[in-house]
Amino acid sequence: MFLLPGFAITCMITGTPVSAETEKEIVRYLSNLQSADGGWGIHIESNPTVFGTALNYVVMRICGVPAEDERLVRAREWLRPRRGCLGIPSWGKFWLAVLGVYSWDGVHSLFPEMALLPEWFPLHTRRLWSYCRTVYMPMSYIYGLKFTGPISPLVQALRTELIFEPYESVDWSKARSFIAQEDLYTPHTCLLETFFSSVNLYEKVHSTWVRRRALEWIYKVLQKEDEFTSYIDIGPVNKVINMLCAWIHDGPGSAAYIRHVSRLPDYLWLGRDGLKMNGTNGSQLWDTSFMVQALAETRYRDQFAEVFRKAHDFVDLSQIRVNHPDHATYYRDETKGGWPFSTRDMGWIVADCTGEGLKAALLCKKHKYTATPLSDERLQDAVNILLLMQNATGGYATCEKTRGSKLFELFNASEVFGEIMIDYDYVECTSSALQGLCLFRHMYPTHRAAEISAAIDRAIRFMRSIQRADGSWEGLWGVGFTYGTWFGVEGLIEAGIPKTDPAIQRACSFLLSKQQADGGWGETFESCVTRQYVQHVRSQVVNTAWAVLVLLKAEHPDRAAIERGVRLLQSRQLATGDWAQESISGVFNKNCMISYSNYKNIFPLWALARYVEVYPDQ
Repeated sequence: MFLLPGFAITCMITGTPVSAETEKEIVRYLSNLQSADGGWGIHIESNPTVFGTALNYVVMRICGVPAEDERLVRAREWLRPRRGCLGIPSWGKFWLAVLGVYSWDGVHSLFPEMALLPEWFPLHTRRLWSYCRTVYMPMSYIYGLKFTGPISPLVQALRTELIFEPYESVDWSKARSFIAQEDLYTPHTCLLETFFSSVNLYEKVHSTWVRRRALEWIYKVLQKEDEFTSYIDIGPVNKVINMLCAWIHDGPGSAAYIRHVSRLPDYLWLGRDGLKMNGTNGSQLWDTSFMVQALAETRYRDQFAEVFRKAHDFVDLSQIRVNHPDHATYYRDETKGGWPFSTRDMGWIVADCTGEGLKAALLCKKHKYTATPLSDERLQDAVNILLLMQNATGGYATCEKTRGSKLFELFNASEVFGEIMIDYDYVECTSSALQGLCLFRHMYPTHRAAEISAAIDRAIRFMRSIQRADGSWEGLWGVGFTYGTWFGVEGLIEAGIPKTDPAIQRACSFLLSKQQADGGWGETFESCVTRQYVQHVRSQVVNTAWAVLVLLKAEHPDRAAIERGVRLLQSRQLATGDWAQESISGVFNKNCMISYSNYKNIFPLWALARYVEVYPDQ
């Protein structure tokens, strides 16, 4: 719920045309998602926050909704006791300052000069997680310019509507660290406040020459991010900020700005509830790889020859087959052989997507589902990049190896996200990479055999080390412990760990302890926020499918429990053959949820297919 505001504000400032139909559908979406008490949350299932309410109020106004509209009256009533937009978190302060509704004096310094520090420095920009780095660099560029769009009558009106005191009398220095309680997930540490005190003081005396050098270098890095990703960028947040930077630096007639505008539709999605902005330019490779694996387990697999062919063609097309030019100079790692989350144009590989893409390609080659399988060389490229991406811990992070210390998290200034500063090891990324390496070793036992076996052993040790005492694994990219435990068990068993191993048995016992009376499983997104299992009031087909997949993979003897889960999945299937969308199933940095609209069909199908394979008499 915080993505459309960046799109709307950037388009307004740059004069990028937005059709009346698009504005109408955005308004319809926000109207459908407005809470009964007038606010909007950080995601579609969250309680209202100042972040969501103030920014989406701005979107409604940009899209032509008058201030006296009942929806906006209710939003202001919700904001008033919370001091309006003054308590908005830092990302919101940034956007409102860009728009001119908020003052740059109320924003902590983003210290652009950080990019000029020597690379060995522990807090150097290159050590940040890729998603964090690619957002804060363009933010710091705009902050360094103190850029603000035209103060139009609408902007002046928004100052009055969102700040419930005279704009001129606001104590902006106090507003910098003022965050509404509804929004605060990660409070500032004392160390971060000390850092802010220092860089805020530096801001008053900084050298214009050093600032200019920092901004020139930052913009060069932003240009390479644009070029390496075909102007899609790693995600929608830095996409629209980079677009604004190109407009400021190169002008509205520049090739960079025009290409940015051409890729805006990649992020927009018109659904039944209106037009929204995706958290990525899609999940095409991720979903396709899972569907290949699900269909490969069905007894009807021979009926899907055309589906396998098309899916393999897409997996083939999506592999990134080059390293970006001078990638290390611009803080990028090697990419050749990896797969992205969405499409090749996006340009970023991810460890788990590479593992899943490799599995899909190998399965299609092994079972002759395609007449044009990937060459041995390209499969080897995928394995080579997976070997490069493994951390010293044995685990895998997302887009790059972990570069910084966990102490970096003491400087997390987002307020609304958890663990965003460095790229951490994840059970999902480790399991997917592990499974891909294991399947490759089975099919190509002589290629880099010793190195692959060593990497597999390290990954196994890492996954064992992060299993919780209750038998679960915490999912960091899906809701929640059912998701993480599915990855944990699948990975260990594919790596040859016996199904009788205590780690596998503890995982099964954990899941069985959470089975609900109707036979299903269900977690809410609060499992991710609190990092403890939180039961949903109603079983969810996606959580149920993950649990059933685990129990079947482990050949757990409690067949009755498994069949109760299967019956729940059967009972929820619609006459059309698919399953209805239930509660949200994805997560981003603990506190922000993501919708995966294909999960509701992929995983129930996979679980039913596996059940029939394990129990063919049924």
